[in-house]
Amino acid sequence: MEWINIAIVVFYLVAMLAFGFWGKSRTKNSSDYLVAGRRLGPFLYTGTMAAVVLGGASTVGGVGLGYKWGLSGAWLVIAIGVGVILLSLAFAPALQRLKIFTVSQMLTLRYGSRNATQMSAVVMLAYTVMLCATSTSAYATIFVVLFGWDRWLAILVGGIIVVIYSTIGGMWSITLADQVQFIIKTVGVFFLMLPFVLNAAGGWSGLQDRLESDFFTWDFIGLPSIITYFVVYTLGLLIGQDIWQRVFTAKTPAVARWGGATAGIYCVLYGIAGAIIGMAARVALPTIDVANLGKDVVYAEVAMNILPIALGGIVLAAAVAAMMSTASGALIAAATVARTDVTPFVASWFGKTITVISEENPEHDIKANRWWVFALGLLAILLAISVSDVVAALTIAYDILVGGLLVAILGGLLWKRGNGTGAALSMVVGTVVTLTTMIILEINAAAPFDGIYANEPIYYGLISSAVVYVVASLVTRPTSPEVRKNWEERLAGHAEHEGVTTSAR
Repeated sequence: MEWINIAIVVFYLVAMLAFGFWGKSRTKNSSDYLVAGRRLGPFLYTGTMAAVVLGGASTVGGVGLGYKWGLSGAWLVIAIGVGVILLSLAFAPALQRLKIFTVSQMLTLRYGSRNATQMSAVVMLAYTVMLCATSTSAYATIFVVLFGWDRWLAILVGGIIVVIYSTIGGMWSITLADQVQFIIKTVGVFFLMLPFVLNAAGGWSGLQDRLESDFFTWDFIGLPSIITYFVVYTLGLLIGQDIWQRVFTAKTPAVARWGGATAGIYCVLYGIAGAIIGMAARVALPTIDVANLGKDVVYAEVAMNILPIALGGIVLAAAVAAMMSTASGALIAAATVARTDVTPFVASWFGKTITVISEENPEHDIKANRWWVFALGLLAILLAISVSDVVAALTIAYDILVGGLLVAILGGLLWKRGNGTGAALSMVVGTVVTLTTMIILEINAAAPFDGIYANEPIYYGLISSAVVYVVASLVTRPTSPEVRKNWEERLAGHAEHEGVTTSAR
């Protein structure tokens, strides 16, 4: 009867393709394609925000962390939820009013100089491509088990499905897909896995009787790991293009604030549920060989061995949904950054000027955006198949994102005295320090990638970036009144056009 589970997952994958054509019917210009016309209400916005941040690491990985560390395994997903809540309550309304498409555009508006902020676009492009590749490679954990495919075939099939529906309909297709994925994940985790595996373990009392007391404490995983989760994931969520692009889809600042905060609270509950599922699986399925197979196999083992046929298929589809929502969000973010920020930057090397958004020819804009999504989607698939450890590459990009760019981005939103010189120097110094520390640690590491996965690069990068930003901003001229005025008007929601209209060089 395993064919029933397979049929359910196949039906879900076919439905994802259908969403692409639905989204195409609603796409008339670049705003529709890149940010769903900035028209999402509370329900759609909350669902799409929760879907994009809760990927395979949160769903499959969260259950595995619960299996290994008990309740404290929830901290990774809790840190993600806290990041969404902070972004939504502190910054999302202002970002929504700016009417921009990318993080780099925000920096240009705030500091008045494209030259001082273009590096952020290159880093953001690397980060979003690697995030998409990592999420794409994660399909193999489900498809290999379910269909018996080779890893490369599992990645290729799953990746092509994401590329097709993302390319055809853009953000509208991704939004509908995310909404369905959000519902599937909610049903799969809260209403199927949690009650079934708890029942198989003998309820909460069964867990208390058969697990050590450490599994019920919140610090079992260790304080250093908890701090790292908040530094990497909470801070990273505050500035990631894939997350900001969802903020730009909100219909109003109120939707961006409260819809996002609701999604953040949902993430916290999701993380706790995943940890409890992992704990119960440790009691109900104590013979899982996590030492050789890895902790991420726990999710699939629960779906295949505890849940009834059909319900197990829904749970497996939920895992695929989690991975696809992150992959599609990262893909359209990468395409947006590549076309809006990086292409004009590269063209400027040759003395050329490129108009990214054309109000006179919206159909041309949509076609160009589709080509970018398609090309970068294929690149992500190739990276996922050919690179043995895309997680290492993603870690490098994530470290640079936080260690190099965080201060300049948040400083621009929070500190009026910060200027373009301080921002540019802080990004350069933070990035160099982050990479240098990583290289030194890797050279002296006892095992491969220990230096790359270390926490010190982010910490040193953040500290050096902050010091340089403050000092350089104080000893150089403040941002010009003209740029400040334009910035304040955009923050107040007085943008006449989308994108960047400042006279920045």
